[in-house]
Amino acid sequence: MENKSGAILCVILAMAIFLQVRPGLAQILPHIPEIFPPGSPIDIVKCSSSLFNVQGCVQEIYNSIFSGQFANIEAACCKIFLAIDTNCWPRMFPLNPFFPPLLKNNCERIATTPSSTHK
Repeated sequence: MENKSGAILCVILAMAIFLQVRPGLAQILPHIPEIFPPGSPIDIVKCSSSLFNVQGCVQEIYNSIFSGQFANIEAACCKIFLAIDTNCWPRMFPLNPFFPPLLKNNCERIATTPSSTHK
């Protein structure tokens, strides 16, 4: 339970940091303009809020980021992730742009697998 609390705290902390970033910061960080496009609000909460509606989903994604394993992600979590606009991915995973497409590919497989064969 303590690991779960720690993971959730890390995600909330990361979101709080992203919410404090001003759109003008894109001019300071020109080498990653897709993360902070000029003139557009960074709305990480809007992008990721649906993940919090599925119990354990944030934890499952958090674990897969660090383990590189996707087998423990439930089909319900994958369905929510697949519904998230791909424009949100750079805001949600700014340090690992390769993770969202990997998660998407695995989630497409998991979401279409009958629930009796997956966890």
